[in-house]
Amino acid sequence: MAIEIEKKYRVNADQFAVVISALSEDGAIFHGDEDEVNIIYGGPPLDPAGAVVRIRKTSKASLLTYKRRIENDLAVKQQIEYESAIADPDEVNSILTCLELVPRLIYEKRRQTWKYGEVEVVLDELPFGTYIEIEGPMFAIAEAEMRLGMEDFEVENETYPRLTMRYGTLSDGIIESRFGAK
Repeated sequence: MAIEIEKKYRVNADQFAVVISALSEDGAIFHGDEDEVNIIYGGPPLDPAGAVVRIRKTSKASLLTYKRRIENDLAVKQQIEYESAIADPDEVNSILTCLELVPRLIYEKRRQTWKYGEVEVVLDELPFGTYIEIEGPMFAIAEAEMRLGMEDFEVENETYPRLTMRYGTLSDGIIESRFGAK
């Protein structure tokens, strides 16, 4: 079983720029940026456990992910996570639908990914705000937070799906958060 450990921050444009600069100056390795479309599925098999299945599509790959939050009172969230690359997201969508899982949320995200010591730092722009996530061992998250000057940043405990539920728009039974026409 894989456990995802991450801390998320809601940031403004100045904080976003400061962290990018700090990453560059401190030797972080830029892995690139991607535009994502995330489709979150729910249904009878998942709902009692508070779990979700996600299809994430980018220009480079598509992934199928299962996540279930481990409840705690920490600023660092922990989730059970299984993930695998998929060749055809439309076919996987059909499989999930046959299993009575239905799309509930769709959100778009622009993501920059950096490798910084023992952690991965991602800088995310969504239609409803900008965020930074640090993922890795708890001690390494704390160290990265300190070295990047993020100790006083606003911690965001909600997941992107929950934020999409709050800020998204209902369209044909699915809550969506999209950037609009490109």
